[in-house]
Amino acid sequence: MRSRIEAVMTYPERFSNLPAYAWPRLRALLDVHEAGGDPINMTIGEPQHPFPSFVADIMAKTIGEFGKYPKNEGAPELLAAICGWITRRYSVDVTPDRVMALNGTREGLYNAMMALSPESKNGKKPAVLMPNPFYQVYAIAALSVNAEPVFVPATAATGHLPDYASLDTEVLDRTTVAYICSPANPQGAVATREYWTQLITLAEKHDFMIFADECYSEIYRDTPPMGVLEAAADTGCDPERIVAFHSLSKRSNLPGLRSGFVVSGPKNMAEIRQLRGYAGAPLPMPIQRVSEAVWSDEEHVIENRALYQAKFNDADEIFAKVNSYTSPEAGFFLWLAVENGEAAALKLWQTTGVRVLPGAYLSRPDPAGDPGAEYIRVALVAPRKETQRGLTLIRDCLYT
Repeated sequence: MRSRIEAVMTYPERFSNLPAYAWPRLRALLDVHEAGGDPINMTIGEPQHPFPSFVADIMAKTIGEFGKYPKNEGAPELLAAICGWITRRYSVDVTPDRVMALNGTREGLYNAMMALSPESKNGKKPAVLMPNPFYQVYAIAALSVNAEPVFVPATAATGHLPDYASLDTEVLDRTTVAYICSPANPQGAVATREYWTQLITLAEKHDFMIFADECYSEIYRDTPPMGVLEAAADTGCDPERIVAFHSLSKRSNLPGLRSGFVVSGPKNMAEIRQLRGYAGAPLPMPIQRVSEAVWSDEEHVIENRALYQAKFNDADEIFAKVNSYTSPEAGFFLWLAVENGEAAALKLWQTTGVRVLPGAYLSRPDPAGDPGAEYIRVALVAPRKETQRGLTLIRDCLYT
């Protein structure tokens, strides 16, 4: 069996089959053409709503702590604030030893795989399950531990969530980790109590972990999405089977803060923390102080959610006569059906100046086709009037 170091040294071979990253592909598609109007960027999910006003004051007051090495796993006050938020949000009690602050959840989604996924399972090459379309870090993390990424379609037929139970037993028996994003990026689908329960049951039967990417959990229409921690508590699931990830980027409009957290069972967290001690990048203390305050405040989250709810209502009105339109349950993207995502994105840019992301840049072809090829992803992160203008241009250009 090859060692982990030998596996990493052969990364060009293992990474060679992945498609190019979305943003270079988009620039190559669009930037050789002139915009057909005043540009409106609706591609990247970078929140543009105001972040909490108290952030700057706290940063200024704690600026001297940039002169100190930060707490690796997170300051006790920050971990307590995170635990308090988990209890308020999900009615689940966790202790600080089950939590670690993250330098952005992408770090956690990658490093948790490095820390927890074994090099083989049942004497075979491990499999890592992920939805298709998918967040690219899932695939890179799987390849980095010499596992096989298994791309499972998340289409309208499956409620835009992956049907992992449909996989062959041979694959499930060598699965070490299943990634799930709820609310889903890009479709906005939400895992129900039934979905979580079925996935946990499947994970227990075939002995794999669930990595739950819940970064969009606080942006929803009416009902707060159920989280994996709630489902695990309801089913009596071993906490070591669940690894959940949350972020302040979307919840609090602080993508540049690079602040989130991972929560799991104490054994898993000991492994994750150990890796952080050698190879991680802990949050600077002023950022930890800001994060503590932001996790403790809900007023700004309610205000932020109302802004998105208004834009979702605008989208529903603008696309009311488009038969293929589906209003998302949560998140801040529209997943719009078109004949060809690349062609639609190019037409929009050349005709209107609106910039969107072809769905195929987030997916991977399989024998049944490419689940992202006939979609575009549209981010609703800009101010409301600009978003309204962009959505109207999209409708008039592509659907009339």
